[in-house]
Amino acid sequence: MTGDQRNLALLLFGVFVAATLAITTWAGRRRHGSPEEFYAGGRLFSPMENGFAIAGDYMSAASFLGISGLIALFGYDGVLYCVGFFVAWLVVLLLVAELVRNCGRFTLADVLAARMRERRVRIAAGISSVTVCVLYLVAQMVGAGSLVALLLGETGGRARAWTVIGVGTLMVVFVALGGMRATTWIQIVKAVLLMGGAIALTALVLVRFRGDLDALLSTAARNSGHGVDFLAPGLKYGGGWTARLDFVSLGLALVLGTAGLPHILSRFYTVPTARAARRSVIWSIGLIGGFYLMTIVLGFGAAAVLGADAVRTSNAAGNTAVPLLALDLGGGAGSTGGTVLFAVVAAIAFATILAVVAGITLASSASVAHDLYTSLIRRAGRTARGEVVVARIAAVGIGAAAIGLGLLAEDLNVAFLVGLAFAVAASANLPVLLYSLFWRRFTARGAVWSVYGGLLPAVVLVVLSPVVSGGPDAIFSGMDFHLFPLQNPGLVSVPLGFLAGWFGTVTSPAPADVPGHAAEHAETEVRALTGAGAA
Repeated sequence: MTGDQRNLALLLFGVFVAATLAITTWAGRRRHGSPEEFYAGGRLFSPMENGFAIAGDYMSAASFLGISGLIALFGYDGVLYCVGFFVAWLVVLLLVAELVRNCGRFTLADVLAARMRERRVRIAAGISSVTVCVLYLVAQMVGAGSLVALLLGETGGRARAWTVIGVGTLMVVFVALGGMRATTWIQIVKAVLLMGGAIALTALVLVRFRGDLDALLSTAARNSGHGVDFLAPGLKYGGGWTARLDFVSLGLALVLGTAGLPHILSRFYTVPTARAARRSVIWSIGLIGGFYLMTIVLGFGAAAVLGADAVRTSNAAGNTAVPLLALDLGGGAGSTGGTVLFAVVAAIAFATILAVVAGITLASSASVAHDLYTSLIRRAGRTARGEVVVARIAAVGIGAAAIGLGLLAEDLNVAFLVGLAFAVAASANLPVLLYSLFWRRFTARGAVWSVYGGLLPAVVLVVLSPVVSGGPDAIFSGMDFHLFPLQNPGLVSVPLGFLAGWFGTVTSPAPADVPGHAAEHAETEVRALTGAGAA
């Protein structure tokens, strides 16, 4: 890219970073140091504001950069990510949103603790939440590295490494100083920018092809190098039974994983009532659905306008397809329109990453402080303000871990990496959440077994999969210790999570023999359905 493009993009980057830091400073001055203010923003947001914030939290670098790149490279099979990410919200709306808001205070573990007041349950849920958040953060770090490497015209690891470090530092600042209030407003601003950018690019793609979707798809197929196969299933997930099972595994993880994502669940606590939580989800579904429809157009537009080879040459995983498409739609390299549009899209993508990492870091630091710290420290030795201090310190440690892992996984597709996080969330968090809300006999042993029975297999299977070793695109490409053939563990780990929870429960003492078991379930059921006693 030219020096003008680089300078303009960097200027817009700087403007957004300055704006987010201003929001953080404003929110930091308003903070009272209480957990409710730091974790939930005082529960003062309206359904519309929270709906925009949820959409901003969910529409990540995986959506804007990764999915469009996968569609540009693999056509129909890339669209499956859009379907999975969107359909997942039906599970959230119908099964989770209101009940979680009524039963919890700040984290997933609060929902479990409302019924099972045992330390081991809260510790298990806290460990699982932190694991999911770190995996999700890695995907955002990879997206940031790819974007800025393209911006600076460097393909080496130096630009990516410094970008990952910079994003990690900013996310720690956002969370430590501003808490949920600053994070929410950053996400709202980001959602507005992202929707505006996606609408503009989609309109330009449709104008390029005069509104003829058939011409768009046929041109994309012709320039993909795969012909009509580009528009049919199987280009990525049709190479044999292993690839087909990988597709089923991915779909299962995407559809079920959203309801177990800690940073999404924590957003339901920022509104005053369960009704407001449900209305927030309805707002977010409208925004997210429209965005993913535009993502499909952008992916096929990149294939049609640029060609799959150009996308792959810029970034093997396809993460830079949308910025390159913007450059071409604006008039090409060297043109004023191309410079401006490329810079705007690059800045929006960077804003997307910053907003999402802030939300994820806040959710993970809340789990460390509210779930792990409070479970391991005696009540007499801790205070509410001390818990918030621990959360801020935890944000630093989580940021460091995400930076290290992001540097290792820099060559993987961000949407694929998010799929792994969804698989862990669907395996460890969703089974225990659904059992706690809907199964009368569910016990503390079942809860602990459900979390670890999904979490450990999911993590182990990822480590032993082709993602980590055994192939040219693996994290450790020079080594081969993969034993599990699938890239996504959801097909195995999700059923194991449900099975472990069931087995742990049926092997527990009979519910009638456990003091207070029936009363605790009845109390949780009434609270979940009516909101009586909700925070």
